[in-house]
Order: sequence, then structure tokens, then C-alpha cells
Amino acid sequence: MPKPTQQQDVSVLSSAKQGLIFLTANDWALIADKATRIGFKPGDSIVQRDKRTNGLYLLVKGSAKVHIPSLATTRVIGPGEVCGEVSFLDDLPATANVTANDPVEVYYLDRPTLQSLFELFPHLGSRFYRSMACGLARRLREVIGPPAQPE
Repeated sequence: MPKPTQQQDVSVLSSAKQGLIFLTANDWALIADKATRIGFKPGDSIVQRDKRTNGLYLLVKGSAKVHIPSLATTRVIGPGEVCGEVSFLDDLPATANVTANDPVEVYYLDRPTLQSLFELFPHLGSRFYRSMACGLARRLREVIGPPAQPE
């Protein structure tokens, strides 16, 4: 049975519109049970560009600023959203800096923990990667801009 705080976290994560949208409440309960909860103070670095994350971070409280130097823009993420996923996916250094705007609490999931969950629950892995792909596609579309209007 999940702890009360964990139940609140699962509720936040499963209701997020910009997060891992295809995961079920049961998926979130499994993830919350295996994740490490970490707190960050305002201004703390959550993800550092050019450093591997070796996992990914799921925001459960607070907001963080994502800065991609090559785009010279920032984006704010909040509860239910993911950061560090590009480094997690390709096992290369992070492409952005992510800094806590206010007190932030995250679930950190390292690669071996996620891989073992996916081996035990293959459908979780399928929903997880589908969610990640849709989130990355949405962000890529934001960078590319709106489609051209037909002439």
C-alpha cells in the first residue's frame, strides 16, 4: 500500500497533461515505489548540460527552468513533467540546464531501476516510451514552429 505522500505524488503525476501521459495509476504507483525522492532549493541545478543524468527526473512539486543555450530561450516545467530524458534515452550528456525556480521535489529513476521495471512489466515500458516519444515530438514541434499555411 503506498504511503500518503506517495499517493499524493501518484495523483499529481497521473493527472499531469504534459508528463508521461500514457502511464496508468498502477504504473505510477510502481514507479513511485522504486524511485528516489530528492529535494532541490531555488537556484539548485537539477540537470547540467554536458553531464550525463544516468536516469531521469519527474517533478512532483515546484517548477524548474529549462535552458537550452543554442536556442537562447527558457521553458518552465512543473509537476508531472520530466527532465533529463534526452540524456537518459541516448546515454549521452544532457542537452540543457535545468534549474529549480522554487523548492522542487523530484522522483529520480536511474537506468537500471527503470530497466528492471520494464523487464518485469513490459506494458509499462511500452507506455513509458510512447509517452516520452509524444512529449519529445510536442517539444520539437514547439521549436520548429507552426505549420506553413497552404497557399
